[in-house]
Amino acid sequence: MKSIFFIGLFIFSVFSSAGQTAEDIINKVKAKLEKVNDYEAKGKMKTNVIFIKAPIANVKVYYKKPNKLRINNESGISFIPKGSVNINLNNIFINTEGFDIIDVGKEAGTNLRIIKLLPKDENAEVVLSTVYVDELQYVIKKAKTTTRENGTYELEMTYGKYAEYGLADKVSFSFNTKDYKLPKGITFDYDDGSKKEEPADKLKNKKGKVEITYSAYTINKGVPDSVFK
Repeated sequence: MKSIFFIGLFIFSVFSSAGQTAEDIINKVKAKLEKVNDYEAKGKMKTNVIFIKAPIANVKVYYKKPNKLRINNESGISFIPKGSVNINLNNIFINTEGFDIIDVGKEAGTNLRIIKLLPKDENAEVVLSTVYVDELQYVIKKAKTTTRENGTYELEMTYGKYAEYGLADKVSFSFNTKDYKLPKGITFDYDDGSKKEEPADKLKNKKGKVEITYSAYTINKGVPDSVFK
């Protein structure tokens, strides 16, 4: 009898999720994220950018509502574009009333629902966000955001024991280096060991990636504003 009950419960959950609107799903994702007022997280960061030689580093990441984010790197070497504030997904959902929500349907071969968020304000910094939501866990597995000033960047998330808060165990942040505004006249050594210097305008069409693998979160214990100064 127990097995019949659980099979019935599974079928019910599948059909319930299938009948959800995109708005329903977004609201459930938001509800998870809104449980988090602040956090301090420990992890390791891997920087894969062609013009930066950076070892894997221990980092502490601090977040506080609504959109404060700081990454402290013990090595002192960090290359994370301005748009990296969206490593914390709360930023996407600060004001969903300001977006038109467009349901694109399911990604083939997965249980991910593709939803586009189109800002109603034509002057907004974010032009378009596309999120891929796990309909069973109500977490975002992938996101792609196009901005006016910082190009397009992509996020991929892996979840574990902090999924109930919508917090990922691993975040991969990809971006185009050509869209990052480098200081004028700055040059960098390439990772190939050639010591050859290249001007910033030669970095066009290069892809950068930053990966953070978290080992632990301390959630809703209070983070002082002084951390973000």
